[in-house]
Amino acid sequence: MEGKRRPVSAVVIAKNEERRIAGCLESLSWADEIVVVDSGSTDGTVETARRFTDKVFPVPWKGFGPQKQAAVDLATHDTVLNVDCDERVTPELADEIRSILSAEAMLPGYSVPRRTFLGGKEIRHGGWYPDRTVRLFDRTKARYSDDLVHERVVVSGEVGECRGHLLHFSFDGFSDLLEKLNRYSDISARQMRDRGRRCGIADVTLRPLAAFLKTYVLRLGFLDGFDGLVVSAATALLTFSKYAKLRELTRTHR
Repeated sequence: MEGKRRPVSAVVIAKNEERRIAGCLESLSWADEIVVVDSGSTDGTVETARRFTDKVFPVPWKGFGPQKQAAVDLATHDTVLNVDCDERVTPELADEIRSILSAEAMLPGYSVPRRTFLGGKEIRHGGWYPDRTVRLFDRTKARYSDDLVHERVVVSGEVGECRGHLLHFSFDGFSDLLEKLNRYSDISARQMRDRGRRCGIADVTLRPLAAFLKTYVLRLGFLDGFDGLVVSAATALLTFSKYAKLRELTRTHR
């Protein structure tokens, strides 16, 4: 069956990911094609990527959704698997995907659960697990949204569920978490402004508190101990920051 299965293109977007991209691409070595889209790396990202594939394309940064769609459009095959540089495909997930590709029929899309780590600690609560996201799909029936951040795959048809995991090494530690939250809040604020959103007092007072309680209490973040508290506080900070920055952007625009 292996020789008759549908071919799959693995697509990855990158910028200054020299330290992490090798592990990502190694976990994709079974794919029929690896496409890397680089948005202006100044480290050894491109050189490292070329050790694994000759399909490395420079594409100016467009925002997460458009950037990932650009990578999808550059793929040779219609079946696409998207993986981020800070993620690894487990052998179990790779085997499951090969089985899906060898089946007589395939759904338009499949979601994948992720195991996410903060430093060396796996976060199992607070909404961080299973954190399903559509990553395997038929590009003739699905495409990435135009969202600049928190992008998603919009699928026309039924979405199946994979059991195998992606390992998500998103944050090296608390400092890295804060640095990324600052970038995400910048992008989120611009996206909200462009969509006509405004910031009121409740957005910077009640929303952060609600985000903390939802993460720490309702989603059982406290079961992850101190790390769960850190994640919950960071979630509240992200909520506060993006609305405060939205208010600042609105004032500046006026």
